Amino acid sequence: MTPDQPLLVIAAGGTGGHMFPAQALAEAMLRKGWRVKLSTDARGARYTGGFPHVVEIEQVSSATFQRGGIVAKAVVPFRIGAGVLGAVMKMRRDRPKAVVGFGGYPTIPALGAAKLLNLPRMIHEQNGVLGRVNTIFSTRVNRVACGTWPTDLPDGVEGVYTGNPVRGAVMARQGAGYIAPGDYPMSILVIGGSQGARALSDHVPAALASLPEHLRRHISVSHQAREEDMERVSAFYAEHGIRADVQSFFNDIPRRMSEAQLVISRAGASSVADISVIGRPSILIPLPTATDDHQTANARGLVDAGAAILLPESMLTPDSLAEQVALVLENSEGAEQMARAALAHGRPDATDALVALVEDLATQA
Repeated sequence: MTPDQPLLVIAAGGTGGHMFPAQALAEAMLRKGWRVKLSTDARGARYTGGFPHVVEIEQVSSATFQRGGIVAKAVVPFRIGAGVLGAVMKMRRDRPKAVVGFGGYPTIPALGAAKLLNLPRMIHEQNGVLGRVNTIFSTRVNRVACGTWPTDLPDGVEGVYTGNPVRGAVMARQGAGYIAPGDYPMSILVIGGSQGARALSDHVPAALASLPEHLRRHISVSHQAREEDMERVSAFYAEHGIRADVQSFFNDIPRRMSEAQLVISRAGASSVADISVIGRPSILIPLPTATDDHQTANARGLVDAGAAILLPESMLTPDSLAEQVALVLENSEGAEQMARAALAHGRPDATDALVALVEDLATQA
């Protein structure tokens, strides 16, 4: 990397939903000969292990009005202001050709500085409803890229549908051959995200344990659970004779997903994108506390395409989930159709579309 190469600053909040598409863009822009800096917070730094080592990581102090007491919230504007001022000084020393925000409070310093310096800037919204920070900046950027379509946008804001970029590890499994359910070993992947894993840990093991014997004896499970739930979930599976690998975080989700006959998941934007690019049947259980119920909006495309079953958490019980799991695993032809429908709904070109938007944006620099 040399200073004469164009610089892209990527800003992303501290969740996989923000960080995974940011990583995909970083990988692609490096291949295009750009330098890339990533601005994130301590939570986001946990997801940077998959980023190429040449990406410069700038950890910012995150500030949000959503957590903490009165005193903590009172100092938020000052912390944000200090973050923006620090970003302005950095960008003056090393001026980026473009700044891209992927949502979350840690994106405020970079996007705020880009606004003050009048640098080419854009946001990418992964969900069908804009997050709080992206809502604020949607009228203050040059482009709004949308990962889910349609996306609910403020009046006067036009979005460009790019789809949600997926990591290289997911693209390597794009359209991986699907082995339909049958009278042989079958794999189920359960992924819930950091916020949404508890309810899945409460209901999924019991649902799988209540499956008919001819299904239960064939299944093995990869189950992502919160650390405090791992022991009880593992013990439950063991007590009911179900082979299970229970971890707090899987570093090889693309491989596990490509080997699965069924995915049971929250409807986070990145999870939905991964499922559609690899092409797997899924049961989607939107997180009910998601802002403006955006996970239900995320799930709608796969559900309408006949690729996924939508099960609201208000209707989630071991019996209701077991019924849906059996519906997929006992119908190999239907499962194959769901896998094909998921693949047809995917946007494997999402990264290329976003790269093209960034390159066009950079011509305004």
